[in-house]
Amino acid sequence: MAEAWNTDTGESIYRTRDAIKNMKIRVRIERLTSTASLSQHLQQQVLSQQQDQRKKKKKKKTGDIELEPLASPGQKGDNEEELVIGWQEKLFSQYEYELFQNENACQSHLERQYHSEIKALNRGKGRRNIRIFTYTDHDRYTNFVPFSQPQRTEDSLTTGKSGPSFLAERMANARHRRQERHALDMGVPKSKIINWEPTEEFIRNSHVINNATQTMHIMGDLGPPGRLGQKNNECLLLTIKTDGNGTVIVKPDFNKGKEPFRIVTEGDKKEVWCLQAENVSEAMVKEDQDKELHMYRDLYVRHKEYLNSLVGPDFEMPPPGTLRYVMNGEIVSAKGFEYDNLYIHFFMELPNNWSSLPFLPLSGVTQTCRTKAVGKEDVAFFSFPFNFEAFYMSEKESEGIPQWPVLYFKVLSLDSWQRYRTEGYGYLLFPAVPGKHAVTCHTWRPLQTGTVSALRRFFIGGSPELEDPSYVRIPGTFKGERLSRFGFSTESSGSVTFNLHCIQQAHAFVDAIVLKKRRQKVVDQLGGFSQQGAVCNILEAFQRARRKMQEARESLPQDLLNATKLQIESTA
Repeated sequence: MAEAWNTDTGESIYRTRDAIKNMKIRVRIERLTSTASLSQHLQQQVLSQQQDQRKKKKKKKTGDIELEPLASPGQKGDNEEELVIGWQEKLFSQYEYELFQNENACQSHLERQYHSEIKALNRGKGRRNIRIFTYTDHDRYTNFVPFSQPQRTEDSLTTGKSGPSFLAERMANARHRRQERHALDMGVPKSKIINWEPTEEFIRNSHVINNATQTMHIMGDLGPPGRLGQKNNECLLLTIKTDGNGTVIVKPDFNKGKEPFRIVTEGDKKEVWCLQAENVSEAMVKEDQDKELHMYRDLYVRHKEYLNSLVGPDFEMPPPGTLRYVMNGEIVSAKGFEYDNLYIHFFMELPNNWSSLPFLPLSGVTQTCRTKAVGKEDVAFFSFPFNFEAFYMSEKESEGIPQWPVLYFKVLSLDSWQRYRTEGYGYLLFPAVPGKHAVTCHTWRPLQTGTVSALRRFFIGGSPELEDPSYVRIPGTFKGERLSRFGFSTESSGSVTFNLHCIQQAHAFVDAIVLKKRRQKVVDQLGGFSQQGAVCNILEAFQRARRKMQEARESLPQDLLNATKLQIESTA
């Protein structure tokens, strides 16, 4: 018999684009116990005898037509019932039907609304349900209707007192809104703001799940005939949840042509019921589907046009003959320095023919960062971002190779006694090639010989500094032909790592199909970048040829090497 039942009572998740109000579910319950037929036969005999007695005693005649009293609702649906239920459709149980008929028992606005709906049902055709009823999202039935949720067993669903459902437990522990709010004394801090070892009761009372979902419960009153409306006979048949994103959760899942679910009641007389649930929502007509598809397409097209209107049809281009250079950089880390608590000062230097926006800062300072032992070195991880934007305008009169902007930086340290020390100077030449670059710059600092200078640096801080930080490369004020640093004492210090993302934009890069010569000609008009590229290519070719010559010399015998050396010297 276990093979004739559906034991998969887990929940299923569906996604839909349609409105959830269009969903309809067919629910059918049927009693399958062996005593059902006997009780039904006995009940029919008793009812037939009662009807015969009523016919003999009280017969209402209207002309030649004899009117018989209507059958009570309890005579139908004792052993089976089938209903088609819509989303959030309210079907009253026997308990609610009897409770809300009395207007004095209605306290809230929702209960008074139910009272008016029940009066309308009495004036009309009456209830269309007997055993199957619903709890909608507006019902807070856990406050006054304790019910048992069916649990999954080996081959059945049971309706015993297995404890409240997940929703009932959360709603029961939810704190109600206070009618009278008193001002809190914010000057007195609360004790135990953080509970490191929360209990299960504390979690239930303090952590209430409050998702924006709508829930609907389809219930069944599985009590014996004539004893409907008792709370211990109510059973949860189906739960449907949905959110605003089109997700629908059904527990248990629809039968979909499979075997029905088995429900076993508790008590002295254990009765067996079968449950079947099917999705009977009306499918859209082909014409409606086409209309909806066209509507979505129009919506997407309008949204795309709106985005295009915000962005614009074209990129913002620089003027003709101008190169736009954008760099998004990051100071990643610094390592190998003598003292801890490092920070970096940096600024950009723009050569000739370069300009920047007036509101764009060309300097900055990082945060103070403590070092961390990584392997055998102490590393300070800054992860400090910075950006830079400059424009290069070509001059046809200039024949020299253009220079790229330079970033100069100075690494300093600060201890707990507010003593500053210069740890190193360095510079970074902006990459001429667009793309991503990871650059590590080594630094040095001026060194003053003698014991007094070392004691001053250790005890009171301070060290020799450069008046012009650009002295680490070629000072901008230098006008001579040769720069001599003879006698200038320095000491190597740590290194700083940069991540650079460079972008170049110009009208010359728009047409990607033109020839290389044409591009070089356009780049020449931008300021002679091709000359700089040619010089770099020549230097790289020279370095490659030199490495090949050194490898060849190492592989040659010594006699042949001496002869080759003499021949080269004679040729020179």
